[in-house]
Amino acid sequence: MSLDTTTREFEPGTTGWTAADLDDPSIEAQWDAGVYEIVEGVLTKMAPAYLDSTFPLGRLIFAVKRYLVEKQIPGDFGPEVDYVLAPKRVARVDAVFMTPDDFRRQQELNARTPSRRAKYGRLLTRPTLIIESISLGHESHDRELKRKWYAEAGVPNYWLFDAFDRSIEALVLRDMEYETDCLARDEEEFKPSLFPGLIVPLKPIWI
Repeated sequence: MSLDTTTREFEPGTTGWTAADLDDPSIEAQWDAGVYEIVEGVLTKMAPAYLDSTFPLGRLIFAVKRYLVEKQIPGDFGPEVDYVLAPKRVARVDAVFMTPDDFRRQQELNARTPSRRAKYGRLLTRPTLIIESISLGHESHDRELKRKWYAEAGVPNYWLFDAFDRSIEALVLRDMEYETDCLARDEEEFKPSLFPGLIVPLKPIWI
């Protein structure tokens, strides 16, 4: 007879949740079936994604990937990643860029976790870049709360992608606080210092 290890109801808005709860197969199955975060111990259901932002973000990532291939710069992007920042903080990240060193650190950390069925698993190390796509009605979550979380975690680069405002802001971490490195909107060109020589005309991004 199988034993159900679930000790609590999976209910958004309830408190006392930690990343360790995701090691419970029943909890993990419900987590993976939706889009959730753990915000200071509170199980939180995320805002829905709109095509208005999904397609433009994909175009931005494609433009950066093309630059990386041309310059022969190693690294890769991953969409919709769970990032375990602290026991009571698990963020759902719209996109991350990771270098070979990032992947190496992640694999080493994942190998030490109780649940290590996958080679890399949920993100445990700080990536080189995080991109968050602003959600309507939830702007402060990305612009304030996640900005604070990622700064405290030491994530060196954070881009705020706002398809509704037609803007991209590249933030760089200095002295544990983010400063604007590049802000472009409408039909301007996006030139983040993270990728020297990268120029992304924004007009085709918003179409």
